[in-house]
Parts: sequence; C-alpha cells; structure tokens
Amino acid sequence: MKTNNHIVSLNLFTNRLDNKKWFLLLILQSCFLNSCDNFVEVDLPNSQLTSPAVFEDKATGNATMVDIYNKIRDNGLLTGISSGISNQLGNYTDELVCYGSTASVSFDFYNNALVATNSNISAVWNSSYNQIYGTNSVLEGVKNAVALPTPDRDQLTGEALFVRGLIHFYLTNLFGDIPYITSTDYQQNSSPKRIPQTEVYDKIKTDLAQAIALLPEAYISTEKVRPNKFAAVALLARVDLYSGNWAEAAANATQVINNTALYQWTSLNKVFLKNSTTTIWQLMPAVKGKNTFEGETFIFTAGPPPLTALSPGLMNAFTTGDLRKSWWTKAVTNGTTIWYHAYKYNQFQNTTTSLEYSIVLRLAEQYLIRAEAKAHLNDAVGAAQDLNAVRNQAGLTNTTATTSSQILDAIQQERRLEFFTEFGHRFFDLKRTNKLDSTLSGVKLGWDAKDQLWPIPAMELLVNPNLQPQNFGY
Repeated sequence: MKTNNHIVSLNLFTNRLDNKKWFLLLILQSCFLNSCDNFVEVDLPNSQLTSPAVFEDKATGNATMVDIYNKIRDNGLLTGISSGISNQLGNYTDELVCYGSTASVSFDFYNNALVATNSNISAVWNSSYNQIYGTNSVLEGVKNAVALPTPDRDQLTGEALFVRGLIHFYLTNLFGDIPYITSTDYQQNSSPKRIPQTEVYDKIKTDLAQAIALLPEAYISTEKVRPNKFAAVALLARVDLYSGNWAEAAANATQVINNTALYQWTSLNKVFLKNSTTTIWQLMPAVKGKNTFEGETFIFTAGPPPLTALSPGLMNAFTTGDLRKSWWTKAVTNGTTIWYHAYKYNQFQNTTTSLEYSIVLRLAEQYLIRAEAKAHLNDAVGAAQDLNAVRNQAGLTNTTATTSSQILDAIQQERRLEFFTEFGHRFFDLKRTNKLDSTLSGVKLGWDAKDQLWPIPAMELLVNPNLQPQNFGY
C-alpha cells in the first residue's frame, strides 16, 4: 500500500506515520503535487523542518490545511470521482442507472449487494479517518505553536474543527454508530469504540460551534475554497435539521440567507461556476485549467453510457417548465435510445482557466432547510415562501401545497430535483424521513431494510473488536 494514498486502517495508520514525516509529506505534496500556490505562496520548506515548526509559520501551517482539502477532493467521501458518494449513493438509490460491467466500482452499489469486504467501503472508511487524523494533527500543532499569530491560529483551528465535524457527519449517516476521533494519540486511536449517533451529532455540534466562534465572516480566499464562519453555520443548520432541532435549524439557515453581501441567487446556468454567488464552500481543482471530477464522472458523449446515466424515474419527476431539467441534464442518443447525464458541471476536459470547482455547500440548501424546519414548526406560510424561492429560481410557479404536511412532501420532491448527484442528498433525505424502504423497495432490485446502513469494513472489525457488533444484516 502506498503511503501517499493514506488509505490505511483507522487502527493502524497512526503508527505508520511518524508525525515529523507526515507533516513534511503534507507540505511537499501540497506545494509540488497539488499546486497549493493557488491558495497561498509557500517557499521551499527547510529539509530539517520538524512538525512543531510547521505551525510556527503561517504559510506552512496553511499548507497542511490545504493538503487536507486536496485529499478530500481526490479520494474518500466527497471526491467527485466514481468512488465518491455523489456517484455511489446515486447508484444506491433511484438517481442513477449503472451501465458498467460487474467489475464496475458501482455495480454492487447499484444492485444493493454490498458486503463487509467491499473494497470501496473500506476505502471510504479509511480515507475518511485519515483525513480526520489530519485535522487533529492541525489542531494539536496549532495549540502547541508559540509564534503563530492569533488570527492565523483561530483560522486554522476553525477550519480543522469544521472539516472534522463534516467528515464525521457523513460517516455517521452512512455507518450509524461510529468512533469520534479527536486525537492523534496512537494508544487512544488503536481500539476506539463506536458511540451512538446522537452522541456523534452532539460532538459535531460542539466542533462546529467552536469553528463558528473562531472563523472570520469574510473568506480568506476570493474563491470560497477556505471555509468562513458561514460555511460552519450552514453545516450546523444541516446537522440541526437531521437532528430534528427545527428552531435551531431555521435560525442558522437564516444567518446564512440574510448575508446577502456574500450569498445571492443567480441564474441556474451560473450556479456551478467557480465564482457563483450561491456558493458557500467549494473544493479547488488540483491544477490550473483542470475542472471538476464530477464533470469527468457524469458526462458522456455517446451511448450506451460507459458508467451511469440519470434514471428514468428522476427524469420523469421534472415537471413542465422546470429549468433544472434543461440546464442541469443533457440528452445523448444513438439514434434509437435516449439517455441523460447530469450536466450541472459542464466541463469534463481541461480549459485554459479552471471554470468550475466542486461545490459542497450552496445557498439553495439553506432555503430548503429553513422551509422544512418552518413546516415542522407549523409555519406553513413561511415554509411555502422559502420553498417558492427555490422553485421560482427553477422557473416554476409557487407551490400549491398549503398544509404543513403537504409542504413537507413538496420540499422533499424539491430536494430530489435540486440536489441530484450531489453528495448523497437523496439517500440521506429518504433515510432521515423514514421513506427509504417505501420508496426503494419496489424500484431497486435487491433493496433490503438493512441497506439503510453500510457495513463496517470487515478488516476493521477484525483488528478492533470494540467496533462490534457489525451493522444489522451484514
């Protein structure tokens, strides 16, 4: 296994990476392999650079955080390549149809035939905890730094807490009860125990609350690739929604929505451009001229599709006049059959200047979070107003739903059409509203109630009995 990939067991990776070498590797990778000068100019690091020295300097401290974003972009949960959850959960639910062979990375996801030895499941688990280890390294390094100025200390700490909460959020929604790792100490991390999802959420909220207190309102990058305070608030709004904390979810979403100096509606054809005014946080491509992995994954130019296509069920869900169908999907035909692919990202080849970045958090979600929270709070009028804000941007008239129950159903339909092929929103929405089985049982071949959770990787259970028991059905 190559150390550069950092795909190592949660129980093994901490004793495979010496802190000193790990930090030096971060800087070298960030500066030379991933063109981190797009974020911050970093001089050639001294060959005797030690891990404590990394965080005594703003530039090298920033480089370690940038490297974590690079890893999030390139592998694990949020990568736009085919192994990431945007593709895999699209196949897992009713968004995508898999056209790959049985050897395809998506075949078992599409057929709901996951097992505990699935290599993609193991890669997601291990890369995610490796990224979490990176955030903990940043937190510990910054805490022990002496010369780092307070604004830089706060920025790096806030970003690391934000990312740590973000990754744990996705892990708990995929695997259920999970360990929440807050240290780089090998002894602590060698045999962590799973904790209930409610406790995971509490820890995420604690991390995000601290991040909100530390991060500035303004972005330190003009391209929103380094999270600010409102990125953490936006994620907290989502966590509150998933937790059923309706008033808190509405209040946090309102903070983001009301910041019109930073976030404003734009036309649908501009939503996924790198300079979109609806973007809250995004991931930068590796090199100048490169665009998103999502474009490379979902776009195809001839049929039959080489990997996946949008499902007929999704395409039929668009109503007449919905601009998302015309702007965010594209038809491909061989003369007899028509297929559709996601076209949110238009670029799948290099361009002179990068035009599109991978958008992780955006404004429309905050409106739909607030709409759903208000509906649960019996504010049907306010909920409808927020729902209509999203519908109107898509060229649709106001909703005909009037009661809170009707509006909640309408919101879920809107989320389906707004967030398809974006980081598994469809799966998580069906799951948290208890509609997974009723929606997918008659639609997905092989769907079973156990599929609400992914299996804990078999190797993890073998090396760490504290992770037992295995999730039900596996």
